[in-house]
Amino acid sequence: MPAITLKAHFDGKLIHLDEPYELPCDAQLLVTVLPPDMDDAERADWMELSAQGLNRAYGDDEPDYSSSDVLP
Repeated sequence: MPAITLKAHFDGKLIHLDEPYELPCDAQLLVTVLPPDMDDAERADWMELSAQGLNRAYGDDEPDYSSSDVLP
């Protein structure tokens, strides 16, 4: 599954995606909490930077690692 950035919000109890997206069971997620006083342009820049980092880390040319490769 390719890395994707999804907009979401926290209602005080749960994180909710802002748009429907089919996630597989046990999908691994990274959550970035953005400061509330960030303007839309700055928020978009952070989202783009996050997406670029994920694309580099999980790109098609990167090998798949098992948990035995990264855990002692």
